[in-house]
Amino acid sequence: MGNNHPYTELRDKLIAGTKLAFERLVEKAKLEDDYLVFSDNGKPIKVKARSLK
Repeated sequence: MGNNHPYTELRDKLIAGTKLAFERLVEKAKLEDDYLVFSDNGKPIKVKARSLK
């Protein structure tokens, strides 16, 4: 399918928006000295936001 697929632009915008939202979430959590919770094979893992790059 190449880059001329009709959904390529939409997909790229969705990915960019998701990345931006996550970056903002991490920055806010860093300012509030908070944790973020991720899943590792269904097991919740609590990570200090300022430990993320």
